[in-house]
Amino acid sequence: MNYISRGQEEQIRHTLKRNKSVLLLGPRQTGKTTLIQRLPANLTVSLVTPEIRLRYEKEPGILRKEIEALEPKGTARPVVVLDEVQKVPELLNVAQDLVDRHKAIFILTGSSARKLRRGHDLNLLPGRVVTLRLDPFTLEESMPKALEKRLLYGALPGILAVESLQDREVDLESYVTLYLEEEIRAEALVRNLASFARFLELAASESGRISNFRKISQEIGVAHTTVAAYYEILEDCMIAERVDPITQSMRRKKLTRSSKYLFFDLGVRRAAAREGTKPAREHWGHLFEQFAGLELIRLARLSSHHVRIFFWRDPDGPEIDWVLERKDEYIPIEVKWNSSPNETDIRHLQTFLAEYKNAKTGYVICQTPRKMKLADRIHALPWQEIPSLIHQTAE
Repeated sequence: MNYISRGQEEQIRHTLKRNKSVLLLGPRQTGKTTLIQRLPANLTVSLVTPEIRLRYEKEPGILRKEIEALEPKGTARPVVVLDEVQKVPELLNVAQDLVDRHKAIFILTGSSARKLRRGHDLNLLPGRVVTLRLDPFTLEESMPKALEKRLLYGALPGILAVESLQDREVDLESYVTLYLEEEIRAEALVRNLASFARFLELAASESGRISNFRKISQEIGVAHTTVAAYYEILEDCMIAERVDPITQSMRRKKLTRSSKYLFFDLGVRRAAAREGTKPAREHWGHLFEQFAGLELIRLARLSSHHVRIFFWRDPDGPEIDWVLERKDEYIPIEVKWNSSPNETDIRHLQTFLAEYKNAKTGYVICQTPRKMKLADRIHALPWQEIPSLIHQTAE
């Protein structure tokens, strides 16, 4: 697979020109190392290699000496890359000192926000370090030829580069195993790895649905507070995305207050849930809904405007899969696994538009080949045009 340009590359280059450092977070295998190799750097330190990692663990101050020995080019500060910095978080102290003294600019990458929080502030010197997130490919970066394959195998760059579907399956299973071994066991994040492994399988199966901590706790035999802590681990390691509900309403008193959790990649989700490659017919719609939600989340992060993703649900009535919020405006979105949405498919959108005066237009994301008007202020939109929903909020 040829290199596919990532939206974060332009963001990083722009940040470096402003003499600000970058903290690039992202799950494993989203392409952080490949991306930083394309950026200008005077010194690159990969902490993935055990020998290099051990060297800096023994004496973090070595990094300061190496950077201060770099030959300056005029007034330009040297750019230093620390890849997977969470493996030696003590180096953040060195980075803070050098940034504070205007001696260097850093590109820091990490796959675990949890490790970086141990005694350190993720917002290194607020105002001088910009935090970015690298996700699997968006539709704008890699448009799938077959939607079903994207729903089954996800959008991780390393997985999409593999031609054989059988090999993709092996790599996805290895990803889940590696996550359990390196992120959980090695860091001793949980006492009972067996219960966490069972939790991971259930959480993957429940991805995209409203969370029910007590139900999962009963199934795996741990306290519901432990389940909540497990979900926090998934968030910190960037395996799960939390989507909160809209809870304010002038008419309804029973709006759902529990969050949804989405696995960051559909291929990893399926491997963790131990599901095969032939979902039941009724399951495709749920996968499609998660696909749309993940796409909206990824594109919102790349947007220069503040866009947030929510959902809306009344346990006794209507619900909306996803709701975009920008400033004071809501954009409700339903996701349907068909090509010709009907009146039944839009009734909840009509209810939402009637109840929220700051909602002007609703959309049904589906498999229609072209945009269609379904009713007053409601349109059907091809899934390929999901990016337009984020871009239009930025107008």
